[in-house]
Amino acid sequence: MSRNHFGTDGIRGTVGRAPITPDFMLRLGHAVGRVLRRSSARPTVLVGKDTRISGYMIESALEAGFASAGVDVLLSGPLPTPGVAYLTRALRLDLGVVISASHNPFADNGVKFFSAAGEKLPDEWERDVEAVLEEPAQWVDSAGLGKARRLADASGRYIEFCKSTVPHNLSLRGLKIVVDAAHGAAYHVAPDVFHELGATVVKIGCEPDGLNINAGVGATAPKALVAAVAQHRADYGIALDGDADRLLIVDAEGRLYNGDELLYVLAHDRLAQGRPVPGVVGTLMTNIAVEQALQRRGVQMVRAKVGDRYVLEELVARGWQLGGEGSGHLLALDRHTTGDGIVSALQVLQAVRRAGQPLAALLEGVQLFPQTLLNVRLPDGSDWTRNTALQDARETVERELGDGGRVLIRASGTEPVLRVMVEARDGELGRRCAERLAAAAARG
Repeated sequence: MSRNHFGTDGIRGTVGRAPITPDFMLRLGHAVGRVLRRSSARPTVLVGKDTRISGYMIESALEAGFASAGVDVLLSGPLPTPGVAYLTRALRLDLGVVISASHNPFADNGVKFFSAAGEKLPDEWERDVEAVLEEPAQWVDSAGLGKARRLADASGRYIEFCKSTVPHNLSLRGLKIVVDAAHGAAYHVAPDVFHELGATVVKIGCEPDGLNINAGVGATAPKALVAAVAQHRADYGIALDGDADRLLIVDAEGRLYNGDELLYVLAHDRLAQGRPVPGVVGTLMTNIAVEQALQRRGVQMVRAKVGDRYVLEELVARGWQLGGEGSGHLLALDRHTTGDGIVSALQVLQAVRRAGQPLAALLEGVQLFPQTLLNVRLPDGSDWTRNTALQDARETVERELGDGGRVLIRASGTEPVLRVMVEARDGELGRRCAERLAAAAARG
């Protein structure tokens, strides 16, 4: 059975349009609850959310759906996605639920789930839920209805967890750090983590109003962070996205470091400590320069499909610990079960402190190939895989690039767009090639 509602990161879309409607969310909570009750007579789930105004509506609908299936609910309020994953595992709950559209604008929202172990759930579980969605509801009687209550100090518990992922002797004293929470779920968490570890913290993107999440700030709009680092003469800037599972970093010189570079830094730090790094998992989008740099250090890199869940699956299958995406999703499985922007930032700052060198020095010799990524919105009902003009353009471009670049074309799992990426040593050539491919794709 194929999945009709779940994409690469849960269910996501525009609020008010199917499936992001209150009636569907009630049905979804009911269906998930019924699946949970196959293995537990009285499951308990944790529901967290980001700062979108639509989170109130979705939270209420999911809560009603879970209760109607005999499932108890804990409500954390705004909390980063990795915080929900952590608390689900720490409190021995049956499921973690996050209401968020991550880096998308406020008009979008969605739902994603974590297992009792704090991990993304497999496709098979999602197919089970979709199958139950097609069945008639099976409401429990009044005596069997689930109950809901607020979880006290969810943010405080998560702050302590983040701090516990680095050694007690790590201090950030003497560092001035700008923290940009994208007006999202980490607005009341991230600044406290770095402050309590000794840094002087300047906050931006920490004043959510329900409508401004990711708007001109955060990991998807890093210019605000670059400007703030310069204005405040800070040592580093840390940019998260709306649900705080992505990370970008800016240094005092205004250089922006993406997830590919930060993944290399994590591997470099572990090698410098004499710790084994048998391999690293990237994605189809990971910059080839990072792959080459890792190979020079004797570290194998494997590419998974785009999406942190697929990176996680590959890491678990191989027994490795480090993986990530250029967008800033980073996984260090000996620190957390899922991608965590705050924890990843602490790992990078720890590497800088231990090396006694600036971040740029740790990446000396890693010269990223320029990448051009274009999003093409396709007409409804079109099938890009049957577009002969696009196929012909791709063949021409790949011949032109030769060994000096590569092409990747894929449908987004979170937005109704086709992603066209060209990576080339010659950045201008790559840009021209990407534009030709995007034009061919748009013609349908």
